[in-house]
Amino acid sequence: MRTAVMRRFVAPLSMIAAATLVLAGCTTSSDNAGGNGSTTEKDSVTYALPAGTGPNWILPISSPDTMATHNGAIKATMFPRLFSFNGASGTMGWDQKASAAESYEFSEDSLSLTIKLADLTWADGVPVTSRDVEFWYNLVRFNAEKTGGYSEGNVPDNITAFETIDDKTFKLTFDAVYNPDFMLANQLSLIYPMPAHAWNKTSDDGEVGDFDREEASAIEVFDYLFAEAKDMKTYATNPLWQVVSGPYKVESWSDSGQVVLTANEEYTGTDVPSIKTVTFVPFTSADAEVNAVRSGEVDYGYVTAADLVNEAQFTDLGYRVEPWAGWSITYMPYNFANPEMGAVYKQLYVRQALQHAVDQETISDVVWHGAAKPGYGPIPQEPDSDYISDTQKNNPYPFDLDTAAKLFADNGWTAGKDGTLECTNAGAGAGQCGEGIAAGQKMEIVVTTQNGSQETDNMMAEIQSSLAKIGVKMTIDARPLDAVLTEAQSCKTGEGACTWELTFFGTAGSWYFPAYPTGERVFAKETKWNAGQYDNPAAEEIINQMTVSTDTSISQEYSKLLAEDLPVMWMPNPVYQVSVVKEGLDIVAQDPGAEFFPQRWSWTK
Repeated sequence: MRTAVMRRFVAPLSMIAAATLVLAGCTTSSDNAGGNGSTTEKDSVTYALPAGTGPNWILPISSPDTMATHNGAIKATMFPRLFSFNGASGTMGWDQKASAAESYEFSEDSLSLTIKLADLTWADGVPVTSRDVEFWYNLVRFNAEKTGGYSEGNVPDNITAFETIDDKTFKLTFDAVYNPDFMLANQLSLIYPMPAHAWNKTSDDGEVGDFDREEASAIEVFDYLFAEAKDMKTYATNPLWQVVSGPYKVESWSDSGQVVLTANEEYTGTDVPSIKTVTFVPFTSADAEVNAVRSGEVDYGYVTAADLVNEAQFTDLGYRVEPWAGWSITYMPYNFANPEMGAVYKQLYVRQALQHAVDQETISDVVWHGAAKPGYGPIPQEPDSDYISDTQKNNPYPFDLDTAAKLFADNGWTAGKDGTLECTNAGAGAGQCGEGIAAGQKMEIVVTTQNGSQETDNMMAEIQSSLAKIGVKMTIDARPLDAVLTEAQSCKTGEGACTWELTFFGTAGSWYFPAYPTGERVFAKETKWNAGQYDNPAAEEIINQMTVSTDTSISQEYSKLLAEDLPVMWMPNPVYQVSVVKEGLDIVAQDPGAEFFPQRWSWTK
């Protein structure tokens, strides 16, 4: 039997080769956390949330439009994931202290995995057991299409059996042999033990039972919990959400998204918080947040990228400046299902022309002041890894307006009287606009983008200006982030007209990866977050191969294919934020996976 217990996980975050990895459970950042030993009297921290958004979901099963990173990071403080990962040390690895799992062991044939749970207890005194994991599994397998993290064929579909061995130990059997890193980091990290003894019911007054084990009643339980989770103003009072197992619980949660967490005094894990009260504060704009920083109202906030040119204005106020890089990519999905423009975006030459009009290097340096890096494909480019292809690294579509204009001219588009390109040679043949594009179709695009960031506004203005030079009219529709995420999901949910064209939700990065940066949740055909409904069988095949093979050349093929095929418009990848942290507040390190881990913060003076 191959022993995987305490094995260090895959480490794509640096140039460190797999062979140099250290053992998990030994050196995660949590082991050296500044928390748990502070001797100061300060016991609260105010943390500034990204502008234009706020936490809006508490249930450890997300809907497609509630998957913002801050939702996941806050939930994890109350409901620890089965497997949590952390890249704060410079390599992505299993963070045992933040996990509900204590150890794991694959079978000899790798078709099953036995997991032992840590000694956690729910806040009402009931131990966290295998039944709580089974509860999550059953609810999701009977309601998969309603969940945001679902990708057909992946968890829970690939788990064929859940076997309870004892209260703390269970075995999962899989439908095939998978890459172990993919299974742990990308699949089982999606699972959260949930309190079956308190939540397994279909109404407030209903009795608790084993409803999750039958499809019909599991749907009722799921719908009940989802309905309760939509009422944010009750998060602090609804008894459901008081049954937590993590270091914190909700003290208050406003409709505007201000969240106050207080230390869970019944917490029995090893990740004990030093800070009793953590307040997450939303802001309507980055300017408002920076004003709060200047006035000292936040302990852990952020400034704009432009402020990097004059750090002293914040260090003089008693802050230190720490850019927070993410293991992420940033992009704008095309809506291939748009009833008017979908046929246009399906033409590769159109996507190539538009990509050639995005000056990523200048935008990164001038607009973001170095707080963003160009990104040319589906694998995070900073830091380097074995997963990325030379094609992606070298940018197959560099900024070149002449080439962009020629691509349109060579394919049947001519500038009209107003300078906007029109299809003047309709048809699917060589030199024609392409299948489904009618004569007279104008090259007018609409970008629905998140508001609240001057850098994002300036970036969109820069792209708009470049596109205008080649006859593409771009309209900018700026909205709050939550509205953009909801709009992006409209084609999948059916709750909307599916008329968006391109969406941008990447002011802090569009997609944060687990340790293993695969694409099954972003670019696979049926996944929820393939918002634009990209459909490429070759990409689908490679994505599937990445889940079962440990050969890094497959990920490089994937990187090359999607860098060239442009399922989305690749964009500069900003840091998660340019953090400013009050002197005396030890945040240990910032996780590239965008988890907060406030239990590890502490005041040192």
